[in-house]
Amino acid sequence: MSWEMLLWLLALCALLLLVVQLLRFLRADGDLTLLWAEWQGRRPERELTDMVVWVTGASSGIGEELAYQLSKLGVSLVLSARRVHELERVKRRCLENSNLKEKDILVLPLDLTDTGSHEAATKTVLQEFGRIDILVNNGGVSQRSLCTDTNLDVYRKLIELNYLGTVSLTKCVLPYMIERKKGKIVTVNSLLGIIAAPLSSGYCASKHALRGFFNGLRTELATYPGIIVSNICPGPVQSNIVANSLSGEVTKTIGNGGDQSYKMATSRCVQLMLISMANDLKEVWISEHPFLAVAYLWQYMPTWAWWITNKMGKKRIENFKSGVDADSSYFNVFKRKHD
Repeated sequence: MSWEMLLWLLALCALLLLVVQLLRFLRADGDLTLLWAEWQGRRPERELTDMVVWVTGASSGIGEELAYQLSKLGVSLVLSARRVHELERVKRRCLENSNLKEKDILVLPLDLTDTGSHEAATKTVLQEFGRIDILVNNGGVSQRSLCTDTNLDVYRKLIELNYLGTVSLTKCVLPYMIERKKGKIVTVNSLLGIIAAPLSSGYCASKHALRGFFNGLRTELATYPGIIVSNICPGPVQSNIVANSLSGEVTKTIGNGGDQSYKMATSRCVQLMLISMANDLKEVWISEHPFLAVAYLWQYMPTWAWWITNKMGKKRIENFKSGVDADSSYFNVFKRKHD
């Protein structure tokens, strides 16, 4: 075979590889590093078994589904949120669908905004199980309101709950991980902690703050390679997060979550989260297109990202004002084009 022929074959292989990667990206529901870990990485059922996992926001949505899937892996669970009756419901289902016993699941009511209670809650977990292997910071609330229609109290609540509450609980757990020189701090952030969108200025601010805090914390823990700090950034997921979102007043929520069918199934989001936790990934993006593509644009081509975000943002506001889910229409258009 001549050198010229060999070069042509190499060029053809490179082109085919590029086409395959493009096709994979068009059908991706997570960043490519995460999907590679799903294919070739460590398995959650091997890496997470027998660990003690504390999940906040465990009464619904991602936190609830995470509790169910973790229970099947044989972990010891601490379930925290404000609504005790909902936590008890989640606990019962975990026991029904797994081999866990009553002693393996602790229901621990927790208000993230009551930072004075976090140290006592941490000691309760340690007294019950002796250690905390994984802290999953999942508690929080979203927002659906224009800045000009939003009271300052709403912004204060978003920062106190989403950001300061999470930082406070992390600071209570971290010394014990440092003492053991190992542990995982997993924070459920959002794609809106990477990009930005109208109707969610306060929510974006709280999530960008979280990303900055945990990225900074990771650098401070460089001398403790056994302590892993992970940011999980989901896009739209089927849950009650929109229905429970704050509106322009801190005492009012949206109440109607709208159509959820176009969003990623919560079970798939949590499946990818467990892959991330098992493989110690520092940051993952979990979303279908077009939101995943927009996240990549924000990361690598911000000028184009601003232009597209402004176009999408206008439609988002129109949807909200007409009473439908803010993100539904252009998501469904993309799905129809690629089905």
